[in-house]
Amino acid sequence: MSKLLFTAAGLALTAGMASADYTLTILHTNDIHSRVESINRFDSTCNADGEAEGKCFGGMARIKTAVDAKRSELAGSNYVVLDAGDPFQGSLFYTTYKGAAEAEFMEAIGYDVMAVGNHEFDDGPEGLEAFVDTVSFPVISGNLDLTSEPALNGKVSNHVVLNVGGQKIGIISALAVDTVETSSPGENVVFQDEIESLKADVAALEAEGVNKIIALNHVGLAKDLEIAAAVPGIDVVVGGHSHTLLSNTSDRAAGAYPTMVGAVPVVQAYAYSKYLGELTVTFDDAGNVTSAMGEPILLDASVTPDAAMAARIAEMGAPIEEMKQRVVAETAEAVEGAREFCRTGECAMGNLVADAMLDRVKDQGISIAIQNGGGLRASIDAGEVTMGEVLTVLPFQNTLSTFYVSGQTVIDALENGVSQVEEVKGRFPQVAGLKFTWDASVAAGEGRIQEVMVMEGGEFVAIDPAKTYGLVSNNYVRGGGDGYKMFRDADNAYDYGPDLADVTAEYLAKVGPYTPYTDGRIAQK
Repeated sequence: MSKLLFTAAGLALTAGMASADYTLTILHTNDIHSRVESINRFDSTCNADGEAEGKCFGGMARIKTAVDAKRSELAGSNYVVLDAGDPFQGSLFYTTYKGAAEAEFMEAIGYDVMAVGNHEFDDGPEGLEAFVDTVSFPVISGNLDLTSEPALNGKVSNHVVLNVGGQKIGIISALAVDTVETSSPGENVVFQDEIESLKADVAALEAEGVNKIIALNHVGLAKDLEIAAAVPGIDVVVGGHSHTLLSNTSDRAAGAYPTMVGAVPVVQAYAYSKYLGELTVTFDDAGNVTSAMGEPILLDASVTPDAAMAARIAEMGAPIEEMKQRVVAETAEAVEGAREFCRTGECAMGNLVADAMLDRVKDQGISIAIQNGGGLRASIDAGEVTMGEVLTVLPFQNTLSTFYVSGQTVIDALENGVSQVEEVKGRFPQVAGLKFTWDASVAAGEGRIQEVMVMEGGEFVAIDPAKTYGLVSNNYVRGGGDGYKMFRDADNAYDYGPDLADVTAEYLAKVGPYTPYTDGRIAQK
């Protein structure tokens, strides 16, 4: 792929100088998660009233407007437009169109490169293949061995070199190796160590004379910081996966934008199409970063959605609008489902979903519910609840699974669930029918779970490791997703129950108006 941004003035300036600093602006998004339409403050789909009141953010049409504006502003300068993965999964647009909508709108926005995210495998390698075949920009991931996967072999490159203003810009990438647990890449996609893979790709690019290298990763901020320190030759890291807001102005920011690791700037721009990252980097003639500065652009109501794209989104949304707008329940207060809460401790959305699961199957001898926090993708605001809102919270079309395991297996499952809290991983267990205490000061896997109590005869009693318990979860967790491999060999497993979103909607309707709550069922020492 060639990207040429020369102007006559730029050519004359370059010709007249033996060496000069080179400035590049990186516009970037990550973890859009099918937020094709605009979102509300809870990161779920915004409605027409919210748009009219100026309360909506993001959406593909706002990204289009913002990128186009930056292109005009940067005319004659050097820039690239990058995405760090996970445009898939998270709204009815993905449920309905399986990546075709995301492909169409990302193509129209005009991305230069996209990294593969874990959710690009949610419909197997074939789902990613269809996307790659549709878009004209390269989709890359350097630590995937795809030689045995016919759907993707030769279609996803390790890296790409862009020609921007007469300079070679190398883009490399790594995808989190636990994608085998968080999605469905299949047995033919082989994952290699992120750091070793990136080192190899840096060496390959440097051998081609490329001295400006951007790592466009989907591994999460913690791993990005590790990579920035461990892989010589990487000049900039543009990340995704952890949905981290890095900013110098927001009070919700997890760190500075950019966060510097030595001379390497690391950036990420939250998720759900809410921000467009903008980093301006200056390199000396040897390719060393001499300055890096910027700030994510909040795509709020001050950014007018691109009219043509908004019209096309409305057209594609028409077949699903009726179902989205159907009111199914009512809540007395907003139900908190943000990842920073549901992946680190008890959260109101986790209680709602776990309670709903257990309520559906309690007459089947099932007494415990476990829902992975990563399966909860949004909050719900107060008032009327539409089916579209419920599906935004639970977009994965997971089905209810019932099965039987020992008390020790339950303890092992909870141990897995709290093993990666520091990385805000999706395996954190939201529960019903039991309560547990865990200790973050204990090493992961070494007994963080301190106490587990189960409900029996109307009161909580200590779990019996030797006793058999009936559990309900979703089919993803029962099948070993998010590290819950101990459930794969469960007894009497049935994975084909009703859709979890339908179960939750029907429970809300049954008990409504629903008042969200937490009750201490998960405690941290």
